[in-house]
Amino acid sequence: MSEKQRKKQGRPSVDTEAVLVRMSRELLEAIDEHRHADLGVPSRPELIRRIVAEWFAAKSKDGSDQGADN
Repeated sequence: MSEKQRKKQGRPSVDTEAVLVRMSRELLEAIDEHRHADLGVPSRPELIRRIVAEWFAAKSKDGSDQGADN
């Protein structure tokens, strides 16, 4: 097997960074309930990504800075 073939194996390179966040059991249960209600969301991380993206989209629409720590 050539070196070029070996580099194609495995997870593709993406411009992302892992983030570890602690959440209460109650919040995780609410996330899981929402996941199970929406069959289009396969995992906790994907649901959290979507929630954060929706929050930023809504925030940019209304120009709100509420809740920002800056």
